[in-house]
Amino acid sequence: MKLLNFTLIKLTLCLTIGICIGYAFTIPLRLSVYISSLLLFTLFISYLIARHQFTKTIWFGLICFITTISIGISTYNLHDQKQFLNHYTKYIAVDESVSKPIMLRVRKQLKSGTYYHKYIVDVLQVDTQNTLGKTLLNIQKDSLFNKLKVDEIIITDATIKDLISPLNPNQFDYKNYLKKQYIYHQIFAKNSALYKVQNKPHTIFGYAAALRQLINIKLKAYNFNPDELAIINALILGQRQDLSKEIYNNYTNAGAVHILAVSGLHIGIILYILNFLFKPIEYLKHGKFHKAALLVIILWVFAIIAGLSASVTRAVTMFSIVTIALHLQRLTNIYNTLAISIFVLLLFKPLFLLDVGFQMSYLAVIAIVYIQPLLYKLWIPKYKAVNFIWNIFTVTIAAQFGVIPISLYYFHQFPSLFFISNLLIIPFLGLVLGFGILIIVLALLNALPNWLAYLYETIISWMNWIVKWVSHQDDFLFKDLPFNLLQVISTYIFILFFMKWYKHKKPIYLKYTLIAILLFQGVFIYTMHKHSSSEFIIFHKSRYSILTKKNGKNLTVFHNLDSVIKPKTNIIKNYKVGNYIDTVSEHAVSSVYIISEKPLLIIDSLGVYNVKSFQPHYIMLRNSPRINLTRLIDSINPKVIIADGSNYKSYIKRWKATCKTKKIPFHQTSEKGAFIIK
Repeated sequence: MKLLNFTLIKLTLCLTIGICIGYAFTIPLRLSVYISSLLLFTLFISYLIARHQFTKTIWFGLICFITTISIGISTYNLHDQKQFLNHYTKYIAVDESVSKPIMLRVRKQLKSGTYYHKYIVDVLQVDTQNTLGKTLLNIQKDSLFNKLKVDEIIITDATIKDLISPLNPNQFDYKNYLKKQYIYHQIFAKNSALYKVQNKPHTIFGYAAALRQLINIKLKAYNFNPDELAIINALILGQRQDLSKEIYNNYTNAGAVHILAVSGLHIGIILYILNFLFKPIEYLKHGKFHKAALLVIILWVFAIIAGLSASVTRAVTMFSIVTIALHLQRLTNIYNTLAISIFVLLLFKPLFLLDVGFQMSYLAVIAIVYIQPLLYKLWIPKYKAVNFIWNIFTVTIAAQFGVIPISLYYFHQFPSLFFISNLLIIPFLGLVLGFGILIIVLALLNALPNWLAYLYETIISWMNWIVKWVSHQDDFLFKDLPFNLLQVISTYIFILFFMKWYKHKKPIYLKYTLIAILLFQGVFIYTMHKHSSSEFIIFHKSRYSILTKKNGKNLTVFHNLDSVIKPKTNIIKNYKVGNYIDTVSEHAVSSVYIISEKPLLIIDSLGVYNVKSFQPHYIMLRNSPRINLTRLIDSINPKVIIADGSNYKSYIKRWKATCKTKKIPFHQTSEKGAFIIK
C-alpha cells in the first residue's frame, strides 16, 4: 500500500509539473500530442520488456514519469481552445473596426459590477463560421433590461477587446485570473445591440440553471429576507452572485468565508445525511453496490445543480472515490484517495491547479489528516459533548496549519477568532444543509408550511448574526499582512519538518526543523533587502492624482482624494502590503519634485509654470490644463511627458499626437499603467 501511495503521489506531482510547463510556455498542441503519443508507445514497450526482467531497473519508472509530465502539457493544451484552428480569434481580430456578427451562448452569469452585468459566454459563430472559445460579455445596466439566462443565444456586432492589464503595482490581475479559465478577451455591449435568438435551455447547465431559478421563485413566495435567500443560494445551490458585500465581508473577517462555497465540508455533511437515509438499502441483495451507485449519482446531480464550480467538483470527485472504496469494502488510504482525486480532476480541469480554492481545500484536508490526530491526543475528554467540541476545535486548528500560509499570501489577513466562528457555525451548517434540502423539496411540491419556512429563515439569520458579531471584533482581525511566495514555501517546509519531529521525535527531523527556521529567516532578510530600495510612482486613478515617494520601508503619499473616495481606494493599501511598508504619511500634491537629481514639474488645471531656476526632466500633466504643449516642449525641452488619470481623454489624445510629432516619449497612465522612476 505504501508503494502504491508513493507512486500515485509521484505521478500526480509529475502531472502538475506538466500542467505548469504548459501554462508557462507556449507549446504547440500538435507537438505536445505527438510527443505524448510517442512516449506512451515507448512506455508500453518498456512495460512489456520490464515485466519479463528478473532485475528491475529505473528506466521504466523514469519513462513513466516523463510520460506523465508530457500528458500534463498535452492536457493543458487540449483544454486551451485558443490552440484550435476554429477558435474565434482565427476569424476576427481584436479591436477590429469592421464589425462582424457574433453568435454567443451564455455559459455562466457572474456577479454584476457597478455599470455592467457580466457573463461568461461561448462564441458559437463569427459571421457564418462555426467557432470555439469563451469570452467575457459586459452588458451595460438598463432598468428595462432583463438579465440573460444560461443557454440563452444572442447575436451582436460589438467589437471584441483585449482584457485590461492591471494599471498599478500590486493590483489584482483580473486579466490573469480570467486567463486561468481560458478567457482572453471581452465584449462591451448595450441591450439595444443584442439580438436574442433562443432563450430555452438545451444543455445540462441550462436545465440546472432553470431548476435553480424555479427554486428561487418558489422560495421568494415565502418572503425570505434577501440576505437569507442569498445564503441558501450559496450554501445549497452553489451560487454566490446575490450575496451582499456586507455579508461576504462578515464571513471573510470571521474566518468563515469557506462556508459560503459548496466544498468538502458541505458535501461531507450531505453524504453523511444520505448515507443515514439510505442505510436500509444495504439489506437488499447487492445492496451495498446499489447504495454506493445511488450516492455517487446523487452527489453528481447535486454538483450539476450547483453549477459544477471548482469547489463542488473537487469535493464531489473526492467523496465519490471515498464512497466507492468504502461501500465496495476495498482497503483505502486517505492519501491514496487524495492523489487519485487530484489526478482525475487535473486530467479533466487542468487549471484547477491554479485555483485558490483548489489549493486551500487540499492543503486543509492534508493538514487535517496528518496534524489533527496529533492535536487530538494532547487531551482526550471523558464526556461526549466535550469530546465533540474538542474534535471540532482540533480539526479547525489543524486545517489552519494547512491554509494560513497560502491564505496570507493571497488575502493578507488573519482572522484570529476563526476557531470560534467555526465552532459556532459548523453545527448550524449541518442544520442549514439538512433542513435546507427538505425546505427546497417541500417548496417545489408546494407543500412547505409558512411556520417551517419562518423557522428556517430564523436559523440562517442567527448564523449570520453570529458571523457578524465575530467579524466585528476588530482587535482580533489582523489585516494587510505582507507575505510572499518564498515565505509561503519556507513556512510549509518548517511545518512539515516540525510535525515530523513532533510525531517521531527523531534527531534528524529536529535538525531539518532548525534548518527550516534558518531558511525562513534567510527568506525574511532577503525580502527586506529586496524592498529596501527607493522609487517614485505616478499611479493611475481616474479623475484623481496619486503620487508616492518610497524610501525603504517609509512611504510618502501625495494625492487629492476627497473623504468620500479615499476609503474606497485600495491603490496605496495594495502597494503598502506588496512592498512591506511600515509607515505612510500623506500630503497635498506639490508642483515640483526632485527625483534622483532629475526635476519633475507638475502642471495642473491652472496651466501656470515657472522654470527659470531649473530644467525639468519630467513633466506631469494633471486636471486637464489648457496649455499649448508644442510651445511648452519648445521652451522647456523635457525628456518625458506623463498624463495621469485626472485628465480628459480628448486632451490626452491631443497631447499624445503632439508628442509623437515632437518625438518626445509620452506616458499615458490609463494605457501604460503607473509611471515608475527607480
